[in-house]
Amino acid sequence: MSIPTHTLNDGHTIPGIGFGTYPLLGKEGYEAVRSALDNGYRLIDTAVNYENEATVGRAIRDFLRESGTPREELTVQTKLPGRHHDTARAIASGYESLQRLGLDRIDVFLIHWPNPITDKYVQAWRGLVQLHEQGIARSIGVSNFTTAHLEDIVSDSGVTPVVNQIELHPLFTQQDMRAVHARLGIVTQSWSPLGKRSAPFAEGAVVAAADAHGVAPAQVVLRWQVQLGNIPLPKSANAARQATNLDVFGFALSDDEMAAVSSLHKDDGRLFGGDPTTHEEM
Repeated sequence: MSIPTHTLNDGHTIPGIGFGTYPLLGKEGYEAVRSALDNGYRLIDTAVNYENEATVGRAIRDFLRESGTPREELTVQTKLPGRHHDTARAIASGYESLQRLGLDRIDVFLIHWPNPITDKYVQAWRGLVQLHEQGIARSIGVSNFTTAHLEDIVSDSGVTPVVNQIELHPLFTQQDMRAVHARLGIVTQSWSPLGKRSAPFAEGAVVAAADAHGVAPAQVVLRWQVQLGNIPLPKSANAARQATNLDVFGFALSDDEMAAVSSLHKDDGRLFGGDPTTHEEM
């Protein structure tokens, strides 16, 4: 399967869909990542706070060795935790993540949350800039940043993140942030792209589109994501579901179908109230 790519603002490319690994741990986590890679995923997302970097790295290394797939075909990204929001600590954390992954580099290194109450995300970003300059992180970005957070780090460093990974699904469409990203040249990644327990699989707009195209409701939602220009990061430990989630490039939603799915948005549609202006995750 050929997966379209996005060109990042630093010139590197990234697959148009990825595999999320939270909260996959241990044997189940290893097997899930291996089957995702076998199914064709080429973007794997993890984080320090997922506590599975070593497991994810082992699965990736085994896959590369056994399949003969070139390392350059994979994009591996991880995230800096809030407790490491200090320039020197962020740099050390990047090296520690690389060691746990057991790879030659981190392809995309993100700040997980801005933690505005702690208010050290600017210092943390300086650390990521240095990791990029040292070749530890090929590309650097952020997660859960608002417009103000983005403006702060770009103003301080002159370096614009390549991506901002945010909560984005039909019940919380992030229209304003997507517009900001487009203006700044930042690629939007979507965590919980299906909406988890609130997934709108029974909503009329999704059911109608699924019936019209002969696909599953989850495929409709993921196709909606990629047509908006987002990079969704669905997670599943089920190999068959992984394959279905990846198979979203053989059909296209109409403008009316796209609008109908987007109309499911709710202003209070966040899954757990994770407002980046207040949420702290250490």
